[in-house]
Amino acid sequence: MNDNAKIGTALLGLGCLFIVLGVVFFFDRMFLSLGNVMFLGGLLLTMGVSRSQRFFVKKAKDSGFRGVGCFFGGVILVVFFKRPLLGMCLEGFGFVNLFANFFPIALSAMRSMPVLGDVLAMPGVSAIADKLAGVEPRRAQRSWA
Repeated sequence: MNDNAKIGTALLGLGCLFIVLGVVFFFDRMFLSLGNVMFLGGLLLTMGVSRSQRFFVKKAKDSGFRGVGCFFGGVILVVFFKRPLLGMCLEGFGFVNLFANFFPIALSAMRSMPVLGDVLAMPGVSAIADKLAGVEPRRAQRSWA
């Protein structure tokens, strides 16, 4: 991993943190704007400019402009037009359309983490997480010990 990817990963994490803080603080426009700018900058640094461009153009061709347009439209509404609630709703819809294929991979990675894996193994939480990620329900594991 080169230095740009390390910096990009840090920016992605900070961007997600600021977006969560913006939502927690009742859609604070400054936190959401900083989070969106950091997230997009981190995405560009992590993936590279040409790979990022190919990703968004390919997604626009595959599923129409619904995901890409909603995602960037939401970012523009939050950052430039000062409409955080509407912008985050639009951006969230676009994010789900863009990155829905990644959710099962992220869920399996989170299940292997120490604390988060235990939370995701709880009966009700596991069913909800499987349904949200589009994964088939896991069978109950019996412990014979």
